[in-house]
Amino acid sequence: MQKLKVLTLLFLSMCQAALSYTDGLLPNGDFEVGPKASQIKGTVVTTHDGILNWTISGMVEYIKSGQKQGDMLLVVPEARTCAQEEKLNVYVVPTNEKSDYGIIPIQTMYGSNGWESFTCGFRADYPEGEIVIHNSGVEEDPACGPLIDSVALKVLNPPQRTRANLLKNGNFEEGPYVFPNASWGVLIPPHIEDAHGPLPGWIVESLKAVKYIDSDHFSVPEGKRGIKLVAGKESALAQVVMTIIGKVYVLIFAVGDANNVCEGSMTVEAFAGRDTVQVPYQSMGKGGFKRGKLRFTTTSTHKLTKSPP
Repeated sequence: MQKLKVLTLLFLSMCQAALSYTDGLLPNGDFEVGPKASQIKGTVVTTHDGILNWTISGMVEYIKSGQKQGDMLLVVPEARTCAQEEKLNVYVVPTNEKSDYGIIPIQTMYGSNGWESFTCGFRADYPEGEIVIHNSGVEEDPACGPLIDSVALKVLNPPQRTRANLLKNGNFEEGPYVFPNASWGVLIPPHIEDAHGPLPGWIVESLKAVKYIDSDHFSVPEGKRGIKLVAGKESALAQVVMTIIGKVYVLIFAVGDANNVCEGSMTVEAFAGRDTVQVPYQSMGKGGFKRGKLRFTTTSTHKLTKSPP
């Protein structure tokens, strides 16, 4: 199992049209095909085409499982912790957007095994493009460059409202690609870091990320996907819904635990304009959920928000 440590710039050229693309790993997205002996010195890749299907600019290291670096031993999938702030800048070129990129802060890890999956969204403006992964930080310690693996792409379908549900993507079934063997979910950064979010219909309104989870590895109330509010009060989702003034509406949602041995009391608070409801839930860490309901009369266009108080 091979990984790349990005100290400067890495990008991949894509020539497939979006409609013909199959969701999943990009060509050599897991970096299993590494550089030839003549293209690497120690761990540093010395040629711009040293990684198949990728182009390198600046300093990029190729890390193998269990490889020793300095006074550290990089055991994959166990990563290491760096005290300094690490970020990745991910974007696609060319684009018609002035700032269509995602800055992904990766210093805070919510998982216990040292790895996290991150996602960002973009709108394809051209039939061809380049995915660019750029280390935008300036590390004092070169050993603390972000370690990346398994880069995938998924085409998102714009969700539609129905008569039965005015919320778009209310069941969260449309969202980022989830690696089949990854048991830790996918972190979705706040909306202020993405012009086009990877969770269609929803805005991550908080300053912290939320986690996109699947029913293969977590307990989900219904369907295949769900959202975990991992940052306590600092996690919030929102959606703007066009309503008719004076009409009565009911917001219904499920609150539960993900069956990941997290025990204790939790509360989710939902807002619709001036109305609010708090739904407490006692988690035993074994899965389960309860329904919450907020009945309200609209006075204007409403933003519906879910968050823990």
